[in-house]
Amino acid sequence: MSTTNHFSPDHPVPSSQRLFGARDLFVLWFSLGTGLMVLQVGAMLAPGLGLAGAMAAIFMGTAVGVLLLAAVGVTGSDTGLSAMATLRLTLGGHGVRLPSLLNLLQLIGWGSFEIIVMRDAASLLGARAFGEDSVLTSPILWTLCFGVLATLLAVCGPLAFVRKILRKWGIWLLIGACLWLTWNLFAKADLAAIWARAGDGSMSLAVGFDIAIAMPLSWLPLIADYSRFAQRANRVFAGTALGYFIGNTWLMSLGVAYTLAFASSGEANALLLALAGAGLGIPLLLILLDESENAFADIHSAAVTTGLLVRLKVEHLALALGALCTLIACLAPLAQYENFLLLIGSVFAPLFGVVLMDHFIVRRRRLPAVVGGLHWSALLAWGVGVAAYHLMASLAPDVGATLPALLLAGVLHGVLSLSRGRETAPA
Repeated sequence: MSTTNHFSPDHPVPSSQRLFGARDLFVLWFSLGTGLMVLQVGAMLAPGLGLAGAMAAIFMGTAVGVLLLAAVGVTGSDTGLSAMATLRLTLGGHGVRLPSLLNLLQLIGWGSFEIIVMRDAASLLGARAFGEDSVLTSPILWTLCFGVLATLLAVCGPLAFVRKILRKWGIWLLIGACLWLTWNLFAKADLAAIWARAGDGSMSLAVGFDIAIAMPLSWLPLIADYSRFAQRANRVFAGTALGYFIGNTWLMSLGVAYTLAFASSGEANALLLALAGAGLGIPLLLILLDESENAFADIHSAAVTTGLLVRLKVEHLALALGALCTLIACLAPLAQYENFLLLIGSVFAPLFGVVLMDHFIVRRRRLPAVVGGLHWSALLAWGVGVAAYHLMASLAPDVGATLPALLLAGVLHGVLSLSRGRETAPA
């Protein structure tokens, strides 16, 4: 496949190469909104909230999250810049270095974690189909297979991947798998009884909302890396919001329902075993392959972010970073690192509250006349938002911290910026 769809991270994508329409973005974000980790998040919500409460948290959290996600996507189509390059407009040339470094760290971590998730699921399917002693249960074999697959997709780049693979046939296999799992659920589970059964109260609706909204918001530092290949903001917004909302609510709801119907024992891998029993494991296998698209996004965006820090081609960086993620997945225990990844991720919700306020309200979707080195009002608002996030998470964990921190940081930046006036270039 051609890799001509790689462009400098700090220069706008040329108009001739901005080929993504609403359908392309719908397909991409439907795919990224599904996967094994989405199913597992649904399983996390199930015991405490029950089916009715979990569905309410998923619907509300995802609905609010995709509106914010799609709005950040518009910043990429408005500017043609990568995600971290758009931050330069808000934070300044020097101010963007810290979030770029944090983004790189979390993307390498999540890329490795995705490979581990795929490896473990494939090993389980191999053991179920061929026995515990089969070579197809080898963790090293599956780590290398999925690491190579994700790396090759990242080297190909988003235009080739979305338009030549995902849009033509990948999306139909994924939808088929989701439909089969849904049919199997309705055919074998007593959903009326499950719906009537209340949760055990170990999780509040507010916490469930915070978990659900965290899924679309986790993509905020990446989305402009893909929306910059589109020109029309309305198509970016509609394709992203609809695609992610449908995919994420569908799969997360299946995770809840399958857990309550078939995997309520609480044993390790109970949900995966329940899913593997549907359709000879083929739907789970297709969702497993779809998980490689999440790893692709992590590795590609890690390469784009690194391209802002070092002057190397994005495809070469993708190859190196894919190899690094595979090596980490082979060797490093990530049980504790997951908490570190969640800690890093907590800084991005308030940051993009600042970005949204800056792009839509302060600058009114116009480019700044001068970028400058540091934009202190934006940095201050970001810092206050991060502090508020951790303060609320510590003192009021049942309220939820993500959305309040995002709103606080955005409003504070708007007040500080509009009070002093930020000069912008004509539209």
